[in-house]
Amino acid sequence: MSTPYPFTAVVGQTDLRLALLLNAVSPAVGGVLVRGEKGTAKSTAVRALSALLPQVDVVPGCRFSCAPAAPDPACPDGPHEPGPGAVRPARMVELPVGASEDRLVGALDIERALAEGVKAFEPGLLADAHRGILYVDEVNLLHDHLIDLLLDAAAMGASYVEREGVSVRHAARFLLVGTMNPEEGELRPQLLDRFGLTVEVAASREPAQRVEVVRRRLAYEDDPAGFATRWAGDEHEVRARVVAARALLPKVSLGDTALLQIAATCAGFEVDGMRADIVMARTATALAAWAGRTEVRKEDVRQAALLALPHRRRRNPFDAPGLDEDLLDRILDEFPDPDLDPDPDPEPGPEGPDGNGPDDSGPGDGGPDGGPGGTPPQESGPDAPASDAETPETPQDSAPQPSAQESGGAGPEQAAVRAAEPFRTKMLSVPGLGEGASGRRSRARTAHGRTTGAQRPRGHLTKLHLAATIQAAAPHQKARGRSGRGLVVRKDDLRQATREGREGNLVLFVVDASGSMAARQRMSAVKGAVLSLLLDAYQRRDKVGLITFRGVGAQLALPPTSSVDAAAARLEQLPTGGRTPLAAGLLKAHETLRIERLRDPSRRPLLVVVTDGRATSAGALGGDPRELSGRSARMLAAEGVASVVVDCESGPVRLGLAGVLAADLGGPAVTLDGLRADSLAGLVKNVRTAVTSQSSHTNRRAA
Repeated sequence: MSTPYPFTAVVGQTDLRLALLLNAVSPAVGGVLVRGEKGTAKSTAVRALSALLPQVDVVPGCRFSCAPAAPDPACPDGPHEPGPGAVRPARMVELPVGASEDRLVGALDIERALAEGVKAFEPGLLADAHRGILYVDEVNLLHDHLIDLLLDAAAMGASYVEREGVSVRHAARFLLVGTMNPEEGELRPQLLDRFGLTVEVAASREPAQRVEVVRRRLAYEDDPAGFATRWAGDEHEVRARVVAARALLPKVSLGDTALLQIAATCAGFEVDGMRADIVMARTATALAAWAGRTEVRKEDVRQAALLALPHRRRRNPFDAPGLDEDLLDRILDEFPDPDLDPDPDPEPGPEGPDGNGPDDSGPGDGGPDGGPGGTPPQESGPDAPASDAETPETPQDSAPQPSAQESGGAGPEQAAVRAAEPFRTKMLSVPGLGEGASGRRSRARTAHGRTTGAQRPRGHLTKLHLAATIQAAAPHQKARGRSGRGLVVRKDDLRQATREGREGNLVLFVVDASGSMAARQRMSAVKGAVLSLLLDAYQRRDKVGLITFRGVGAQLALPPTSSVDAAAARLEQLPTGGRTPLAAGLLKAHETLRIERLRDPSRRPLLVVVTDGRATSAGALGGDPRELSGRSARMLAAEGVASVVVDCESGPVRLGLAGVLAADLGGPAVTLDGLRADSLAGLVKNVRTAVTSQSSHTNRRAA
């Protein structure tokens, strides 16, 4: 077993270390979600935490980690007789992103069922993680069916397994820790709310801190055991402090003033539900115990708010995380601590694992200290979503614009405008039955979902259909000389379960940014419609891509990604102007989809073309622009690409060119107003029937 990197050797990352240690003191806080860019010691710190947790007493031989003093009466390995327990370190169980449902919750022991004819339960990772840590790296990439199981277990503190003739319930109380890179996509709100605390991390920009990170990492890789030995004293001190804080925790008093501060804070920030209040109360109590106090103070409530509220205030994936600290201070000032002086000397807070933060003033691998509140760093760069304060109110206030050469000779250019408010859209789905990644959009054969039948396995058997396997083997038992209880099963008897669920698709947006779309109100409505579709794609676990066309060419503004907020940021910065190279946009879509089919052949695309249908430029292709766009659209339709055209034409006189384009693509056309959920009747039906009607449409054009 390799020597883990010491927790106390992690430089900087004050908020991350504090959040993890608070959960070690009080597991009831509910875990922590660590968000941040790659290479910021997220996984390193989490994996090192298990060494600081106190050891646990377990019933010897119990696979479900029952405590000897209070064993679970419903434990599948019970009932347990009174007796001395065994002591073992707290476990940290890692849940891989690609884990199966059986591996997570457990399943029937197939080997014993077939060999001995008995029903036996094989525990999963939830049982292993009981009274320990369940760590999910890249939690935002976890399949939806696994997220649902985690939600149930986290809410009830138990795992219920009802499958394949097995009915089992066992305790599953664990500290849930997840890490994620927001660039790869966001979490579902239900799972986001299950994490007690959240921390935003970023790499330091200070050369001295980065040097120290490299120095320590190289020293660890040269001699892991020796490096760990040098930090053993610090590890022991922090472990002892965690034990002391746990012992003090029941004695901490949460007074009425602190409760009022917590309630007023949650109400002032308009947090949904009551879980935030409960988490803040538990966190403030743990902070007081960590500081060695028996009463909760205002600074504890403030720090608890900064850790427990930012991720609960996000209404959609386009909202930037964070908390208004000025508003927080105003709310807390309305409820001063009655037993303290008006201006008490600030007590040193838990800056680091040893209480005085020796690493925070020196080199580190984390972001710069954000003060006592640990303010999460604001996103920046081309992918960062713009806040209301940063979004231009007028064209003259826009961000720097690309030159005519950069935009493909677009000619006169108008500034980017703000998007209208997004709205709820009806679901658009791809026709047929796919076999793509698990999601929530189109029908598909998936590894998880409702069982629809059985078949002989093609290649490696991944999901056994037990009833069908037994049915196939049963007629041959006499001929195979069966003499005992066990069933004689051969490879030819095995049957693979076929299941149907929902898949995520690649939603590729092709947005017209030409001069015909440049009217301020019109482009604002267009962006609002695309943002609405992006929000829908986020909720349905799709990948998204963005192509824009203007001037003489098209540009892949965002390659296909799971980060819809990155697509929203690119859309917000989109300028308009110039001629309309519709064919170039469609050909760029064709090329993008061709490359994506090579990378991810099982993920089916849905093409969403947002345009008024005009084609006024052939670009570098030459020829008639309208004829080129028609041929490009028919080429996409011939390859079976499901398409929807969002008609942006407005005014009393309409040319109907978007409808012609939709017919060439073999999909429906819908207006901006018709895109709303309450007026989109029949669109899904049209999308599903578009492919079947495409052949007759082609025949009519030929005639």
